[in-house]
Amino acid sequence: MQGKTSTNRRSFVKKASVIGSTLGFSSQLNLLSAHPQTTKNPNLQNIKPLPLKKGDTIGIVAPGFTLPKPELVRNFASMLEEEGYQVIFGENTFGKYGYFSGTDEERASDLNEMFRNKAVKGIVAARGGWGGARILSLLDYEAIKADPKVFIGYSDITSLLLAIYQKTGLVTFHGPVGTSDWNRFSYKHYNKILIKEKAYKIRGTKKVKPDATIEEAETARYLINDGKATGTLVGGNLTVLCGMVGSEYLPDFEGKILFLEDVGEAVYRIDRYLTQLKLAGILDKLAGIVFASCASCEEEDRSDNFTLREILKFHLEPLKIPAFFGLLSGHLKEQYTLPIGVNVEIDAKKGNIKLLEEAVKA
Repeated sequence: MQGKTSTNRRSFVKKASVIGSTLGFSSQLNLLSAHPQTTKNPNLQNIKPLPLKKGDTIGIVAPGFTLPKPELVRNFASMLEEEGYQVIFGENTFGKYGYFSGTDEERASDLNEMFRNKAVKGIVAARGGWGGARILSLLDYEAIKADPKVFIGYSDITSLLLAIYQKTGLVTFHGPVGTSDWNRFSYKHYNKILIKEKAYKIRGTKKVKPDATIEEAETARYLINDGKATGTLVGGNLTVLCGMVGSEYLPDFEGKILFLEDVGEAVYRIDRYLTQLKLAGILDKLAGIVFASCASCEEEDRSDNFTLREILKFHLEPLKIPAFFGLLSGHLKEQYTLPIGVNVEIDAKKGNIKLLEEAVKA
């Protein structure tokens, strides 16, 4: 996975079908389902960071891969400075150690130091890729809890967002990274959540139209299960989340609203990952689910393959909980900033996520 925006290359197939009986796996999955190995934290209380304001210092770190185009992050830093913020970089943000920006200890130290630095009010990951999960055991969760602040990223950063929320209760933010396209849409919704302290409605994508572009068709919204549900919003990148199953760094999913996204994964891999969540007992605990996007996930030659839509319907329809596909989050040019750890309501038919509380301290 990459932290950068991925170019959507394939067309969405306008084909709806119920395939549970066709695939014939449902009874097998029910027999094989196990209790999830996620960890309940009985003392977990939500902590909200302060909203960002002009003059605040924002730290930029690279918790995983090295930066192939450092100028993109420097341009992002310049944009923040033009908006009235001060910017500092982690010591290893522009470093290189194999395909990482530094050793595990160095990358963890950069993030720990940003949380310990009283002057820093927000932290942005420079990019995704891989490496976040390698430093989870090296993070100073007590320091994070003692000085809660905004932390934002997506893709591989999912591991850090979920682990910090699970270990401390701090609301974290699934949104653009330093190498993202900080266009008007993305910055507007980042601004609403982190600066204007707004609880508002996040709207799903439009339904597919005959004259839709490739990107519009691939991200077009469709209903899987009708209904409304409320719960705490958690989630992120599907591949990264599955890599954490069985660890102490995932939250308990009982009654949660799960959102997922991915990029460049063949449909059979999405099938595999969702099966893993089923076997771990995670899917059966949820109150609702939003599969936001899967950029460039459809096979070009689908003559004898299942579509993404078919696989999602197979796994999610039997849950009988509100579920829909299509939200601007993940490896897309335009994306919302989604807070992990706040109460929301989803309306599957309308394709909306309504925030029921502010994600930062009012």
